[in-house]
Amino acid sequence: MRTEILYEDKDILVVYKPAGLAVQTARAGQPDVASELKNYLASTYLGIVHRLDQPVEGLLVFARHQKAAAALTRQLQKQDGEGSLHKQYLGVLWGWPDAGEGTLVGEMYKDAAGRAVVLDCAGKVQGEKGGGKSFPGNAAAGTAKKAVLHYKILAGREVDGDSRAEGICLAEITIDTGRFHQIRAQMAHAGHPLLGDMKYGTEDSCRLSGHLQVKNVALCAYKLDFIHPVTGEILCFQVEPRGRAFSLL
Repeated sequence: MRTEILYEDKDILVVYKPAGLAVQTARAGQPDVASELKNYLASTYLGIVHRLDQPVEGLLVFARHQKAAAALTRQLQKQDGEGSLHKQYLGVLWGWPDAGEGTLVGEMYKDAAGRAVVLDCAGKVQGEKGGGKSFPGNAAAGTAKKAVLHYKILAGREVDGDSRAEGICLAEITIDTGRFHQIRAQMAHAGHPLLGDMKYGTEDSCRLSGHLQVKNVALCAYKLDFIHPVTGEILCFQVEPRGRAFSLL
């Protein structure tokens, strides 16, 4: 089993998902976290509370019965504040943002091609450094929802003598909203895609990812805090990222 169980009781499971393993998939014969855990528990029920993209690593909590699933889902929907399920991420970015910490605010929707699209406050699709063009006739844009992300740069380095713009940095990231591919899309549209992200990366960031042999998205859900859905105990879990990109810093 590729999924690693870090904590379990009769109500919940907390696990580490490695990069490259899907949380759940409809593809026959392809392993996923949900199937591995159901086999381990010898149970047909497993409550999926939240997810991580397949190329992303990190912590997840699952419910073993419906009451626990409902309680954890309510915590997740609170997003921030007391009594919420709180997640923190570490990511390796291409380039270094001008500000050591900041907040990205926009609106997002999922387009027909399965990509997250970020809009600025004027209804324009954001490009690098917040540029972009307007799509007033795009019906999908009418479904866009607010997306808020906070980041703080923890460390950085140049790569093979490249300039600051071509270097990489480690960022701690939190989100106030849980949008589809939010961190990957918002950081890319701010001009600093995650290393290893071939879906949202630029030609330059993908080139550097290949040079550094980073094959998965350099993003890890490294910290998870929540209230136990039955006992009321505050539980906190933390892991060290294992992806190659993190070892470079």
